[in-house]
Amino acid sequence: QVQLVVSGGGLVQPGGSLRLSCAASGSGFGISTMGWYRQAPGKQREWVASITWSGITVYADSVKGRFTVSRNNAENTVYLQMNSLKPEDTAVYICNWHPWPPGSWGQGTQVTVSS
Repeated sequence: QVQLVVSGGGLVQPGGSLRLSCAASGSGFGISTMGWYRQAPGKQREWVASITWSGITVYADSVKGRFTVSRNNAENTVYLQMNSLKPEDTAVYICNWHPWPPGSWGQGTQVTVSS
């Protein structure tokens, strides 16, 4: 069974940057499309970005041009580089397979953008 461990969240000022990591244990990671999602207080979970095993990326319009998703299949890790952060980016950021497996639970990390 593959487990995902997310790290890298924190408090950052508007305009700042953060890099999130999602490390997978177990086999099967390298051929999977992975996604980053986020959920703000009182809001529905939303998809942020995804990356195929071969490195093809897709982004939500709200983060396009500011966020970059990447992966290192040899290290079973997916990254989310977040630049030019805005207060509205504040949320719990979650790593999971894409599309989101029904009934699954993804580990997240808090990102707070505030001055």
